[in-house]
Amino acid sequence: MAVERTFSIIKPDATARNLGGAINAMIEKAGLRIVAQKRVLISRAQAETFYGVHRERPFFRELVDFMTSGPVVVQVLEGENAIVRYRDLMGATDPAKAAANTIRKAFAQSIGENSVHGSDAADTAQKEIAQFFSANEIVG
Repeated sequence: MAVERTFSIIKPDATARNLGGAINAMIEKAGLRIVAQKRVLISRAQAETFYGVHRERPFFRELVDFMTSGPVVVQVLEGENAIVRYRDLMGATDPAKAAANTIRKAFAQSIGENSVHGSDAADTAQKEIAQFFSANEIVG
């Protein structure tokens, strides 16, 4: 199995409820290492770039507004098959459909306020990581 990196965001709904530590504990328990992490306020321009693939979708403006509404924690996670493992740990976008023992089942409040983001593929992870971290900030 290949060791890879993925990108994670602990979203404003989760940081507002001080869930960073609990989410990090679940990440580490799942065997993923947090090799970079910082708490930031995402600017409107950053959010629009980050979610640019959704620009034509009806929820784009609401998503950008939400992601800029408060602090987030951006992270780089590392481990064997990290992308798939983290997506499994996050659970379904709709917390009502998320499996037991997933982050979204435990903490998400709705489809929109679903507590976390994770990259969906290796090329996406690389791009998302580069948007928020320089190479010297990632220490594994």
